[in-house]
Amino acid sequence: MKKFILVASLLLSVAGFGQENAEKESLLTLPKMSYLDSLKTTFVNHSTSNCIDERWISELASAELSENMFSDISDINIDSEVNYDLSTEILKKRLAKMDAKSPFNIEYNPALENTIKAFLKNRPKAFERLMAVSEYYFPMFEEHLAKYNIPLELKYLAIVESALNPKAKSRVGASGLWQFMYPTGKQYNLEVTSYVDERYDPLKATEAACQYLSSLFGIFGDWSMVLAAYNCGPGNVSKAIRRSGGSQNYWNIRKNLPKETANYVPAFLATFYIYEFKKEHGIQPKKAPVTYFETDTIMVKKQMSFKQISDLLDIPVEQLEFLNPIYKLKVIPFEADKPHYLRLPKNKMGLFVSNEEKIYAYLEHTDTHKEKTKSEYVALSPKDSIGSSPDSTFVSKPKFERKTQYHTIKSGESLGKIADKYNVSIANLKSWNHIKGNTIQAGKKLKIYSDKKIIVQNESSANKNNTYEVKTGDSLFSISKQFPGVSIDDIKKWNDISGDNIQPGMKLKING
Repeated sequence: MKKFILVASLLLSVAGFGQENAEKESLLTLPKMSYLDSLKTTFVNHSTSNCIDERWISELASAELSENMFSDISDINIDSEVNYDLSTEILKKRLAKMDAKSPFNIEYNPALENTIKAFLKNRPKAFERLMAVSEYYFPMFEEHLAKYNIPLELKYLAIVESALNPKAKSRVGASGLWQFMYPTGKQYNLEVTSYVDERYDPLKATEAACQYLSSLFGIFGDWSMVLAAYNCGPGNVSKAIRRSGGSQNYWNIRKNLPKETANYVPAFLATFYIYEFKKEHGIQPKKAPVTYFETDTIMVKKQMSFKQISDLLDIPVEQLEFLNPIYKLKVIPFEADKPHYLRLPKNKMGLFVSNEEKIYAYLEHTDTHKEKTKSEYVALSPKDSIGSSPDSTFVSKPKFERKTQYHTIKSGESLGKIADKYNVSIANLKSWNHIKGNTIQAGKKLKIYSDKKIIVQNESSANKNNTYEVKTGDSLFSISKQFPGVSIDDIKKWNDISGDNIQPGMKLKING
């Protein structure tokens, strides 16, 4: 009985002690967490609208639709009769209705009839998907087209150009929703660098497309001619006009245009027709489970990778790629004289803005762990020392022990993906392996260097007190990890710290 009472008393004492010291004990678990996880537990989170559904993202960025559209326009023989149940008389009446309410000169032509029938026969499912995707892009297109007083029907041009794939790239190098070639993109202020290709930015490319279309209308004064010139260039259209005896009618000059352009305007008008008469042909737009979401942008103040943003905000890299298609290397650069923007779903933007200072502190922290060119100890002046003599007080700048490892390239991997995996820069990856371009071959091995932080003390300072100066973004946890064998409680005990708050510029005593 006495033993039972003794054990019970001990258990109650332990329970009481544990309750009184719950806060302290919770701190002892921190070293088991990474700095990133520790930081994220302090984030303020404001929940708003939904993130983008993954299936919706997949559809919005579908390469299949754009590849099929490229193939259709280049390969279809629109002068070949198509067997499809649509009478010519009904089609003529419908085209007349479209012509009456459109600034385009829409007239019946056998080639147009063949194109419409071919699309209806071979691509009804593709158009159902495109109509769902267009719900995302068309409001933005219409806003910009109206701003430049351009017919709203030209929103269908982006379907013919890219099938609404912001990452579309043609075999000749035209890129983005509006398929800008490099020189034309530069002419309309679309920046292309090693990091950035603004031809992939839906907003900037749409603005540039409107400016280009306005310019072409000023030259030709006819929207069908504008479409032809958009595809093959105003020079080729001018040549076709001359070779056709000066005709200003698209159908009359069509035989003198490049083959793809000869199919291009009929493909545009066929797309226009199918959108106008989708119900009559039983075409029902497919809907993604979650289609409504809001996005916003923020100017970055420091270079950051999609991997870092993904880790911090718990957002898939694939979402970041879709929302920020202009960043070729999945890295948002920072330039003091040119702003760069990050686009996020609104709820993730709220999380970013609410914790902006902590996010940049984390980026600063990760930078300190990258490969260094040198390291050293800097002696503090006597007035900076804490409880020790001047010759035994140092600011510890850690040295690094280089480790070499090898990565075997897998099929489908890119330099950016491998660099993200090992937390190194693409530039270093290319330098270490003497890679000049961006092409890598599956099966080959890449050399990867990493640096393990170590503390090296000289003889005069061994077994004496060191001093660490707190930097922006530091926490007791991150500092303890820099000194092998040193715990958070050790640092708090040596420096008489009762809570967790430390400030940049504080000098902490680290007993070695």
